[in-house]
Amino acid sequence: MQIADDLRTRTTLVCGAMAVAIAIGSVLRRRRRVDWLFAALAADIGLGYLSQSLFGLFQAPILARARVAIAVFVPAFAIYLFEAMVPAETTTKPRLGRWAALLTIPMVLVVVSPYMKYLTARVVVFGLVGGLIAAGLYELWQRGRRSQSRTVQRRVRVVAVIGALAALFTAVDFGWVLGADFHPPPVGVLLSVVFLFMLSQALQYERLLDLYELLGRLLVAMAVATLIAFLFYVLVTVVGRPSTMYLNAILVAIVVLVLFDPLRTWVELRIQSLVFRERGRLEAALATARRRLAHTLELDELGRVVTSALERSRSVTDAALYLLLYDGTGFEELARIGDKAPARIEIATANAMLEQLKHGPVLLEQLDRASRERRPLPDGHQPHEAVLAAAEVLGPLRGAVVLGIFAETRDLIGLLVLVDDRVRDAFAPEEVALFETLAGQIGVVVENSQVYTKMKERDRLAVLGQMAAGLAHEIRNPLGAIKGAAQLLQDAAGGGVDHSAREFLDIIVEEVDRLDGVVGSVLDLARQRSDSVAPIDLNGEVRRTLQVIGADADPSLRIDTLLASDLPRVVIGSDPMRQVLLNLVRNACEASQEGGTVTVSTRMVLRGKDEWVQLRVRDEGQGMSHAILQKIYLPFFTTKGRGTGLGLAICQRIVQTAGGRIDARSREGEGTTITVSLPAASDALGTPVPASTQEPSLGPAGRERPKSSGDMPKEA
Repeated sequence: MQIADDLRTRTTLVCGAMAVAIAIGSVLRRRRRVDWLFAALAADIGLGYLSQSLFGLFQAPILARARVAIAVFVPAFAIYLFEAMVPAETTTKPRLGRWAALLTIPMVLVVVSPYMKYLTARVVVFGLVGGLIAAGLYELWQRGRRSQSRTVQRRVRVVAVIGALAALFTAVDFGWVLGADFHPPPVGVLLSVVFLFMLSQALQYERLLDLYELLGRLLVAMAVATLIAFLFYVLVTVVGRPSTMYLNAILVAIVVLVLFDPLRTWVELRIQSLVFRERGRLEAALATARRRLAHTLELDELGRVVTSALERSRSVTDAALYLLLYDGTGFEELARIGDKAPARIEIATANAMLEQLKHGPVLLEQLDRASRERRPLPDGHQPHEAVLAAAEVLGPLRGAVVLGIFAETRDLIGLLVLVDDRVRDAFAPEEVALFETLAGQIGVVVENSQVYTKMKERDRLAVLGQMAAGLAHEIRNPLGAIKGAAQLLQDAAGGGVDHSAREFLDIIVEEVDRLDGVVGSVLDLARQRSDSVAPIDLNGEVRRTLQVIGADADPSLRIDTLLASDLPRVVIGSDPMRQVLLNLVRNACEASQEGGTVTVSTRMVLRGKDEWVQLRVRDEGQGMSHAILQKIYLPFFTTKGRGTGLGLAICQRIVQTAGGRIDARSREGEGTTITVSLPAASDALGTPVPASTQEPSLGPAGRERPKSSGDMPKEA
């Protein structure tokens, strides 16, 4: 028994010193009211354990009274600390702390009085101390449950559980106050120090570090330590003697080695299911998403995987995934949960928020709090007010967490916006870190999908090239024979053929010409171009092309131009560029309704340090649905009655060969805008627009017509 008492004495001595050190460290770090209360609680617990250790060494009666007198102050300090840590969200002032303070005075008087030798007095003091601590922990638990902050809820849950365990084992440890001749292992002492450590972390970081990992390892270590202490206690007090201590130590080591892994697994599962159910569900959902994303190459599938994982996690009420547009002017929605997220985010209006993403995720609630508290800005960060103003583009999603999706070159290529409007401060830092890993994998998928698209395009063109070579030989020769025979019949019959027969011969010739045009388009699509490439003036090409189109266009249509002055030249062949312009403008004219307007505009944009020239062709037609918009570059896909479905495919091929991009934006009932982006040549400038940055409107025949306020094109 003396060995066990020595173990308790040494343990309480070490733990008491640690508690006092934690108290001193808290005061040295910060000097808020909550820190002073915590320091008082930690110092009181530490001094109590030190006095208990000294009593074990010297057996002085005054030390026995001192350790009990110090212990009766614990409830008051603890309750006041809990009230300061988690203030009530009502106007009613808490009363439990006052009652604890009032009851502390008579308890101290009883402890130092001769009445302490009576069992009744000891039972009353013991019951009051234990009851007040239990009431304080219960009140803390209830405040956590009522809090609108999920982070506060989780923090309080962990603190309350550890505090309850520490109080329970400490109550058993203080059974001697009631006259019980029972000296268990000093588990309560260890748990009390762990409880103080958790509280200190919660006060220092406003969270419990990574709760999942920290608490998991802590509980596993405590479980193993408890097992070792229990086995050692049993073997020493029941089985062994000091002379056989080495045998007991070997036996304990064997038992621990056998039970450690199963015990650790069991404890981790219990932690996940009991304490971190929401965190475990989120981890499982995101882990499934990451596994699926590892085999995903299509952007549509990417959106479905991400939204499905977020819905399964039940951690968000609204979410949106945005990808950078080809023209670099904004981010367009790929997938969403809920209906609050905007369909598009313009870079110009959200620039401060996008710049802040270079330093990590943007948590708008934290920024708002930092702005109100006027916290200093870290180096390189955007002002809080500027970021919050830029976040107005998110509309009602003011409590959002915005994560950047970056390419391998650290260029921002997308955004992931997450919201949980059920509570305040919804996402803990550990959860934001999980979302960051998801955003990183989304960036990999986006880059891989671009590479995959280029590979598919290359393979498709290779097949088309082989097919086109066969078509040129197998179809064009018979077509020539058919057309020649039909023309000979027309010439031979002269005026003697009836009207219906001549009409059929005309149809044969017309359809042969149309089929020959299809074969030529396929050859254009598949052919590796070897045009001589030199910097050309895009504005000049637009003017010449519109003069050609104006002669054949519907007289009721207007073709307006808005050409930027001092536009840099672009490196692309003149004939291919004219072919792109003809296709796009003719498509816009065909899509426009009678009396509509087609607008052709040019401008220069910057992407990073690179200059790009953009050509936009906009119509005011019926627009296209999202499903049709996804297919417009596929060969032979057309919504026209007699179209070949190769025009936009050829345009895409020409633009991509020149190192550019072509992008279509359309909504049903709002018209369509096709944007062609080409890299600017750095060695020469285009021809300036004469007299003004705005070109005159051209009628169908290319004649100049006066401008009016109604002729101005709408914003694309």
